[in-house]
Amino acid sequence: MQQSKPPIIGSSIHENCQYVGPYRLEKTLGKGQTGLVKLGIHCVTGKKVAIKIINREKLSESVLIKVEREIAIMKLIDHPHVLGLSDVYENKKYLYLILEHVSGGELFDYLVKKGRLTPKEARRFFRQIISALDFCHSHSICHRDLKPENLLLDEKNNIKIADFGMASLQPTGLMLETSCGSPHYACPEVIR
Repeated sequence: MQQSKPPIIGSSIHENCQYVGPYRLEKTLGKGQTGLVKLGIHCVTGKKVAIKIINREKLSESVLIKVEREIAIMKLIDHPHVLGLSDVYENKKYLYLILEHVSGGELFDYLVKKGRLTPKEARRFFRQIISALDFCHSHSICHRDLKPENLLLDEKNNIKIADFGMASLQPTGLMLETSCGSPHYACPEVIR
């Protein structure tokens, strides 16, 4: 992982600008179980990214191991329908994951707002999801928490699978045995 100084806090025209590497931190995009996600703007190119900020001190050792596994798995995946991880910065207190910025929000919110999808749009989303999952599975990666909240949409309404926090590498020929994922989406036999 790339070493970085702590976020630079300085004064300029903007009061108290914070930086992670070459990225200026902007508004908060969301908050997850392991950290805060902020918009980052590259100081030279102006490119937008999402920066997931994880406070190591607030996480247990077992959760930190999961975060490191998530980073390792995301570095293995390069697919147009999987949220890209471009870089990782760290210091003693924080991990900073530099992620692809997608502006369309969660598929969940899109479905709530729109209601029913047309068969054509549903097929398009389904093809993109299956394409990304097939790629992951061909590289022995199992997501294990696929749900509409973890399917993001880019500016062209293309699917981006996100949140590999529960993902696992599955050795060939072996079955995963840990029950995980979101209870609201679990099948009845898993809940039983």
